[in-house]
Amino acid sequence: MRALVSALAGCALVAAGTLTGAAPAYAATGEVVVFTTEFENLRHYQNPASGSCHPLPATAHVLVNLTDTDVHLHAGRGCLGPGVTVAPDRGWHAPPSGLFSFSVS
Repeated sequence: MRALVSALAGCALVAAGTLTGAAPAYAATGEVVVFTTEFENLRHYQNPASGSCHPLPATAHVLVNLTDTDVHLHAGRGCLGPGVTVAPDRGWHAPPSGLFSFSVS
């Protein structure tokens, strides 16, 4: 009986890791740069980790992907739902609203 309980507990942990989107420990090489306004400094996100989520500033206008992997721009603060894929050495317009975020593949 203990073996069965241990096996079920192990399956539950694996399922939980799959459902939560457990990502490998990998960091993109390079940076994601966000332009906000002419009066603010550029925002730099150095070597963002795979699976990480970064809310964009409310005044964000343009996201530029200078990493070696895809970045996903999401219409939401929590990186939930589908996102626009921004390939390396590409950029994407992010309308200022404070409602956008990006994640790294």
